[in-house]
Amino acid sequence: MDLTNCHSVFTEFEISAILLSLKVAGTSVAGAVPIAIGLGWVLSRKTFRGKRLLESFVFLPLVLPPVTTGYLLLFLFGRSGILSPLWKLLGTDGLAFTFWAAVISSLVVSMPLFVRSVKASFDMIDPGFERAAQTLGANRWKVFRTISLPLALPGVLSGFILAFARSWGEFGATITFAGNMFGKTQTLPLAIYSSMQVPGQEFVAFKLVLISVLIALATMYLSERFVKNI
Repeated sequence: MDLTNCHSVFTEFEISAILLSLKVAGTSVAGAVPIAIGLGWVLSRKTFRGKRLLESFVFLPLVLPPVTTGYLLLFLFGRSGILSPLWKLLGTDGLAFTFWAAVISSLVVSMPLFVRSVKASFDMIDPGFERAAQTLGANRWKVFRTISLPLALPGVLSGFILAFARSWGEFGATITFAGNMFGKTQTLPLAIYSSMQVPGQEFVAFKLVLISVLIALATMYLSERFVKNI
């Protein structure tokens, strides 16, 4: 992005929020890829005691209020949280109110959408293909790598896009766990919220809302295109 040309359209406040949102969403979704694929495959292909409990735990952020999710993350990763002894050993104050807090918040709230899409894609694959490959001598990893994952790829890509969109629009957990600090944790939704609190900043809020809507429409369109290929 050419920041020089953007200054005629967007302010430094707006550019910072947009770029930080892209960075947070991209980082969180990249980190979610192996976790979502692994969980999606396990929930689709494996039967074990506690599976329903694991499913409930994975999909819990879909129904929890985002502020509750943020509070739980703060309780776990905050300076006085459960992991506080670890932070003391590392000489840090924990992850709360940092860039990584914003990434973790986005990852947690977007993960259920990613996992659900991946699981649905694996569910659509005929297990007979995998069994046939095993009878021909392929081990489980080779079957997964050469048959299962390629066939599930449209669902993986759809889930990736949905998770990116959810991360891009994350607000409640982020403001609770990461705060709302300009240039550090103030993503696009938080910038919209801040603009709405300041008289005379309605146009700034409108521009940021418009960008959010356009990104959301584009991601939903792409996601639906991939879903049709499952």
